[in-house]
Amino acid sequence: MENSVLTSIANQFGSPIYVYDTEKIEHQYTRLSKAFQHVSQLQINYAVKALSNVNILSYMHSLGAGLDTVSIQEVKLGLYAGVPAQKIIFTPNGVSLEELEQAAALGVQINIDNLTSLEQFGSKHPDVPVCVRINPHVMAGGNANISVGHIDSKFGISIHQLPHIIRIVENTRMLINGIHMHTGSDILDIDVFLHAAEILFTTAKSFDNLEFLDFGSGFKVPYHPNDIETNVEELGEKLGERFQSFCEDYGKNLTLVFEPGKFLVSEAGYFLTQVNAVKQTTSTVFAQVNSGFNHLIRPMLYGSQHQIKNISNPNGRERFYSVVGYICETDTFANNRRINEISEGDMLCFHNTGAYCFSMASNYNARFRPAEVLWHQGEAKLIRKAEQFKDLIQNQVVLDLAVLKAS
Repeated sequence: MENSVLTSIANQFGSPIYVYDTEKIEHQYTRLSKAFQHVSQLQINYAVKALSNVNILSYMHSLGAGLDTVSIQEVKLGLYAGVPAQKIIFTPNGVSLEELEQAAALGVQINIDNLTSLEQFGSKHPDVPVCVRINPHVMAGGNANISVGHIDSKFGISIHQLPHIIRIVENTRMLINGIHMHTGSDILDIDVFLHAAEILFTTAKSFDNLEFLDFGSGFKVPYHPNDIETNVEELGEKLGERFQSFCEDYGKNLTLVFEPGKFLVSEAGYFLTQVNAVKQTTSTVFAQVNSGFNHLIRPMLYGSQHQIKNISNPNGRERFYSVVGYICETDTFANNRRINEISEGDMLCFHNTGAYCFSMASNYNARFRPAEVLWHQGEAKLIRKAEQFKDLIQNQVVLDLAVLKAS
């Protein structure tokens, strides 16, 4: 997206603001589909937690994607967006039996990652098809904070507990129609992921009525120039061939499922925020913006690096700035980063902010959450209004102070 377009959007709708480019989303979806074009049955389920605006969910459905959901609320958002129940999988963690039953009643695919929940659900609903999430004890990503396949992870049923899974299935006579794994985000080594896939294939042999194998996702995207990313083309060639071979041995064509979130929307997102002040100290020049970790927490939470550009002065000489927010905490977006010279009122653009950015936004310091805009076929379409003061208090219950004093 050109600087002039982004500036125009900020001028029209105000800042801070998130902007999402549908052309990039479609490009990523097509890229992944083509990488696995030799697989007879492929299903891409978009991970709703990455960015849950209903317009994004509806657009994903228009591309052919299903949805991967982790809460009953995400399930309902998907249905509200027009996604059929049969194209939604419910992959929660640590939820109650009641929430599993609510999702099942809505007709979505259930994915269970706990032995106790598996036995309870199977005992009450043996005819409802269930997918089982295993933990292969393989870390395919480099960041422990976003890796979920290691042995101490709370996610999935340990592969070493496979005999327990089989015992539960035999005792309850429940129907297992899928096996699932997710090793974590930022997959760098294709061979490590393929090793985890072999564990999934071995597990799958223990079940006779499978319809699909879900390999999760976690594809790494580049966050700055020359950054490394997952080679999905190499993965498609190697895993696709192995998957087809497994299907031949299994005696049935299964569906290969992925559940990407970041891969589809991260690079499509731009976060625009205006500079309130430029502050010089004895050792640092701060660019203080009208935002904070209430809008974009990933740099503080994960140490993620988002490229920051001054779209108001793209040709200015570069200087070193620490970009910080207006929250009454340490909310540093970047330390001593080379950025084109910044003045008060300039508009800064953060790249790769489509995934896990707005979805983690909060009202900390009683700040408003920003607006969201969809850039589609050359037009900017508002898909979420910026919050106002009434939004902060709409669910608060105001008590009579006289009653409080009397008590």
